[in-house]
This record gives sequence, C-alpha cells and structure tokens, in this order.
Amino acid sequence: MRLYSTSSEETLRARKLLTDWVGEGFLTKAQYQLLEQETVSELRTTNIFLRLVLFLFTLISVSAAAGLFYVVSRPSEQTAGVFFLIFAAVCYAAAEAAVSQLGLYRYGIEEALAVCSVGFLCAGLEVAFFSGSVYSPKEFLVPAAGVVFSLWIWLRFGLSYAFLAAMIFALFLPGYWISSREAQRLIIAMFYAIGLAGVASVHSRHRFDYLEEAYSLVEAFLWLGIYLAINLQLSLLNLSARWWDGTRAAAQFAGPFYWGTWVLIWCLPPIVLARGIRQKDRFVIAVGAIVASLTLVSNKPYLGWPRHTWDPMLLGILLTGVAFFIRRWLARGPGGIRHGFTAARLSGKDKHWINIGATVLGPLSPHSITPDPQPSSPDFRFGGGQTGGGGAGGDF
Repeated sequence: MRLYSTSSEETLRARKLLTDWVGEGFLTKAQYQLLEQETVSELRTTNIFLRLVLFLFTLISVSAAAGLFYVVSRPSEQTAGVFFLIFAAVCYAAAEAAVSQLGLYRYGIEEALAVCSVGFLCAGLEVAFFSGSVYSPKEFLVPAAGVVFSLWIWLRFGLSYAFLAAMIFALFLPGYWISSREAQRLIIAMFYAIGLAGVASVHSRHRFDYLEEAYSLVEAFLWLGIYLAINLQLSLLNLSARWWDGTRAAAQFAGPFYWGTWVLIWCLPPIVLARGIRQKDRFVIAVGAIVASLTLVSNKPYLGWPRHTWDPMLLGILLTGVAFFIRRWLARGPGGIRHGFTAARLSGKDKHWINIGATVLGPLSPHSITPDPQPSSPDFRFGGGQTGGGGAGGDF
C-alpha cells in the first residue's frame, strides 16, 4: 500500500541517524564516511527550506493553471465540478509519477500535488452535486470524501499532516447528521477514539523501525483531538468570549454534559502522560504536558471564576518549577538516568529543530534582535577639542 519501499525508508532513517551521531561526536569522520557508503538511497531528498519553497511554488503553479483554464473556458457549474474532479485525478497521477519515476521523497513537489488532489476532489464534489441547491443531508459526502482520501494520502505517501487533514474533515461530519451540539462532540470524540485504538494497535508493531515516529505523531494528534473535542472552553467558535466568560459556555450545554466534560479534562492528561511514559514516546508525552497545561488554563472559565492578569505569570512559575524539579530529579539518578529517562541531550535532533525555529522566527522579529540604526543629523560636527588626532585640527 505504501508507495515507498521498506528498504528505501530504512536507509534514509539510517542516514539521518548517522548524521545525528556524528554531530554529537559518537562517530568519527572516518566511521561516518564508511557507513555513509553503505546507506546510499535511490530516493531524492532536500532540506526543509527548499522543501517549503518547492511546495509553495507547486501549489501556486497548480492553482494558477486551474484558474487560468477556468477563466478561459468559463464552464457552467456542472461542468466546473467535472473540471475540478479531472484536475484532482491529474494531480494525484502526477504525484504518483513524481515518486515512482523521479524518486522524490519529502521534496515538496509531490506533497503539493497530493494536497491539491484532495482540495480539487472536495471542490469538484461540492460544485458538481451540491452547488446552488438547498441543504441536503447527502452533502456530508464532501467531508467524508476528504476524510477517506486524506487517509489514503497518509497511507500511500506517509505524510503526517494528511492524517491531521482527515481529522479536520471529520469535524464537519456530525453537523450533517444531528443538531445537538453535545451529540456532535461525542461523535467526534468517538471517531478519534476509534482511530486511536487502531493506530495504537499498529504502533506497537513498529516500535523500532522507520514507521515508529510516524505512528507516534499520529497517536499524539488523536489524543489531542479527543481532548479538544471534550473541552468545551476551547471551542473554535467564539473562543474569546468563552475564554473570559465561562458561564456562556455553561449555558449552551446541558448541566450533566458540561460537568462531565470538566471531569474528563482532569482525567485525560494523567492517562496521556502515563501512556507516553510507559511507551517512552516523546510526542505523546508532549501532548500530555500540553493538555495538562490547557486544563489548568481552562479550569477557571469552566467554574465561572474571574480571571486575573497575573494568572499567566503563576502558570509560568508553576511550569518552570515542575520542569526544574523533573530535570534535577533525573540528573540525580545513577548516571543521570532514572527508569530509562535522562535530562541529558542524547542526539542533535533537538538542536537541529531549534536552529530551524531560530531561522524561521528570526526574520519575523528583526527589530527585537538588531535595533534600527539611529538617524544622524547631517549638520552635526565633532568639535570642542583643541587638537585632533595625527596632527589634525580641533574641527576634524
């Protein structure tokens, strides 16, 4: 089912590990060069920056080509829907060809083509069958197609954000079936829970191979999705109003359901953290820490208590204290290790992502790093001394 062969992806994973190890000094240059010759892959890769550039360039090019064809031909609504469906098929075929013929792997081009195929498919179904008509319950087929095809892109190309797109499409499905907001949230949470059960069972079979990180990230997405579905104070709709006025959210849901979700948002973070610690899964542990922080942040709005300007400061002090305590507790263990965990950095992966973040965020805030040069007056002249340097006069 997966488009890339197992040997090719294992080879790429080995090359990344070699680069990581030599950067930390675990391997000498001679050892690295010897092992590098044994991990040559036929797949073509690039760095994250060129990958983003190629992704955006391909996305703009495909959109421009579709827009140009649409403007020139000026089709009717039905014809436009068929046109979008054809474009979806062409984009997907081009993505498959880019991998099978050119050997592109996370190159940006094949990713953009796959993304465009999902977008054109949903747009084509909407325009061809439901544009200009009254509301139809069958319109749920559009987000359903987005879910199915996004999952196929994830399975076929291994793109983790395609699974995230499938989760987002799934958010729209309950609205076509039932009007109760409580039932909609329960259905969404049930979808994610079913997906979590399936992913967790498969994840256990890929603990130490190239698919471990991919399944770990997907499992983290699902845990976070379940939490966001049951936390009524973190709704995407009217978030700012509910954030500062928890009574409004309480009035929009039945009392037992509202307080039941309050209990669940306190029960879920320990479960996620326990799962991540037991599996030594850093992504799940990170999500556990995130949802625990969100529970502390949303507790006051849930209870209808007034929020204060110093609440973020107290939360920051608490999180800093917890991080400092855990770090000290791990460092005092035998060899700085407790139960397989350590506070020491064992690889250069974290440093790599920190460097990427600094490079991306640096241009966004140049004034915070380098102050603007102060304009000088053209009439200003140094003076006041009796003599200048090197025999020059005081006016120099």
